[in-house]
Amino acid sequence: MSTQEKVLEEVLEKTVTQGNNEIVLYNDDVNTFDHVIETLIYTCEHTPVQAEQCAVLVHYKGKCTVKTGAYEELVPRCSKLLQAGLSAEIV
Repeated sequence: MSTQEKVLEEVLEKTVTQGNNEIVLYNDDVNTFDHVIETLIYTCEHTPVQAEQCAVLVHYKGKCTVKTGAYEELVPRCSKLLQAGLSAEIV
């Protein structure tokens, strides 16, 4: 096995073992589209188009995954969403 293959195998193994969590944003009857969009841009570093698409999905489907990653990285983002009055959880 070449060095490049070993490195690739290690990277794949780390990726599989870490696993990704998701922040799921839920629909509510309180927050405006503008508030949700602005919060997603600020908190999840979405582009305006991404944030708008997520807001529409949340409105029509009831929920949407807005960010994926390691649990430790998602906790502060999810906390900011909750502090902004949105309904979200890490799954």
